[in-house]
Amino acid sequence: MRLRRMMFALVCLAGLMLDTAWPAAMVLKNVTLIDGTGAAPVQAAALVIDGGGRVSWVGPLDRLRAPAGAQSIDLTGKYVIPGLIDAHVHLGLVHGLTQDVHFYTKDLVQQQLGVYAAYGITSVLVLGTDPDLIFDIRAAQRRAPANSTRVFTAGQGLVYKGSYGGVAGLNGRVATAADARAAVDAQVAKGVDVIKFWVDDEFGSLPLRMPPDVSQAIIDAAHRHHLRAIAHVFYLDDARTLVQQGVDALAHAVRDKPVDQSFIDAMKLHQTWQLAETLSREASFTYSTLPFLKDAFFTRAIAPSTLEILSSSKYAQERAAAPHFARYPAVLRTAAQNIQREAADGVMLGMGTDSGPSGRFPGYFAHWELELMVKAGLTPLQALTAATGNNARFLGARDLGTLQPGRWADLVVLDRDPVADIHNTRSIHSVYIAGQSVPTIWTLCVDRPPSACQTGN
Repeated sequence: MRLRRMMFALVCLAGLMLDTAWPAAMVLKNVTLIDGTGAAPVQAAALVIDGGGRVSWVGPLDRLRAPAGAQSIDLTGKYVIPGLIDAHVHLGLVHGLTQDVHFYTKDLVQQQLGVYAAYGITSVLVLGTDPDLIFDIRAAQRRAPANSTRVFTAGQGLVYKGSYGGVAGLNGRVATAADARAAVDAQVAKGVDVIKFWVDDEFGSLPLRMPPDVSQAIIDAAHRHHLRAIAHVFYLDDARTLVQQGVDALAHAVRDKPVDQSFIDAMKLHQTWQLAETLSREASFTYSTLPFLKDAFFTRAIAPSTLEILSSSKYAQERAAAPHFARYPAVLRTAAQNIQREAADGVMLGMGTDSGPSGRFPGYFAHWELELMVKAGLTPLQALTAATGNNARFLGARDLGTLQPGRWADLVVLDRDPVADIHNTRSIHSVYIAGQSVPTIWTLCVDRPPSACQTGN
């Protein structure tokens, strides 16, 4: 195993000093447990959460020995899964449906993390569009996990000059391999969790894509610092080159043509992850009017003014007139077919949505992504494992992603069985982060400036 993989395994949340005072131990009992490891669900199970917010015991109910004084919660008929992890999001850029990096404030980021938590997404990886404020937010979380989703960040991802990627006013441009190495070093100095870069030309509408010598410099520089490198890709030819160069993960499915066996074999040989499929991203671009505007699971986190715009004929006409609108049904089909083939052949899969930019909604899109993964050919258990234990393993977060002793008690209680029907991830009864119940209704404030918005309830 390569040195960088062994070193990366040391990057985790274990051992963090916490300031939060938790209540006494808590027992959740009479549940069907889906633990995030890929194992079959266990009926009539129980979990013990210690006073520090971690799972201290899990097993069959008939073997439970509850700690003295523990609070006991009977969840007969419920299902428990680990908190979901979305491995491809963007935070703090959108106010209502307007996108601008100047909206990025601590308040808006915390609001959006609250929405993710309300939907059972208890950790997110932000891929390359965070101002430096994110490091203060992350540091505060790691000192004392609170009632919002945990954040991992790539800081400012790397974009090749003249190509696609990043956010105006935030992401700089690199022109040479030397520029790329210096840019990686700068992000590492800030304390990023991963390195992100873009290789794309937006359907040929931009003059250039990042050349191989620059992508190789980024990957090598990331590995020199014992960090993983994640690439935005669209084209199979680019993905093939990046896999051979040692990229650790792809942030999207290949979407221009079917993957072949040699590409899948290379991914497996180099242990390259399909970290994020982003099928929900591609699906969202196939609609002029989104199909879930009357779904209460969606509208509970959408301000009425935003919903009004989304429902308007003007908005539908604008979406239908987008330059590449007609291309996306084929893009979605190709992406789904490629994910199905990779999953069937044993490529390592995570789950990510690319939610956060305008029109791609935090929280809801993770559940839509799981649905689309299953439609693409994964079983519900495979999709759930990708979004929990697998994503935590990629992040090196050894105390997240599974419900096992020593892990954080980040979990979702469901009313219905998600293994029988993946839509049942939407039957959220309650959500816990570090053993603390968090709000499950949270509406983003968009009718006032972000600086004037209050947190949800």
